[in-house]
Amino acid sequence: MIIFTNTTPIIALSSIQQLDLMPQLFERVYVVDTVINECARGGKIIVPDLNKLAWLERVESKNYPHNPLLISLDDGEKHTLEAALAHQADYAIIDEKLGRNLAEYLGMKVIGTLGILLKAKQQNKITSFVDCVKSMQAQGIRYNNQLVERLAELVGETSAAIH
Repeated sequence: MIIFTNTTPIIALSSIQQLDLMPQLFERVYVVDTVINECARGGKIIVPDLNKLAWLERVESKNYPHNPLLISLDDGEKHTLEAALAHQADYAIIDEKLGRNLAEYLGMKVIGTLGILLKAKQQNKITSFVDCVKSMQAQGIRYNNQLVERLAELVGETSAAIH
């Protein structure tokens, strides 16, 4: 299975020390140089050196056939989706609404950070979906509360304390 990830899911999972959920769920994850560089720039949330993660497969951010639909995306999203399309990826891991919508429009399957947490909870790799979301929110990461509520219900949790 070929899975490409964008920057935000890496940062979000790193914020709660759950980045290792990616290889647990997908074995190998592909990431373009642009995303590695964005994560390396640093910020409020510490992201490990992606070059040192054996399960992350680095892909050169090269000039793939240009898709004009992707022009409105930032470089990380654009290069991730271009590489995912070129490699016929099974999934793209992306959180931003515009990027998700464009990926789906182009025929790609998309999962986001919340989807990763949902799968992890279903496979008993985390104890609480809601606690993970609350921890990410405490780090300044935001998700649609109605979506969080619906997903929490799918795994038998209540999200009343999320707001």
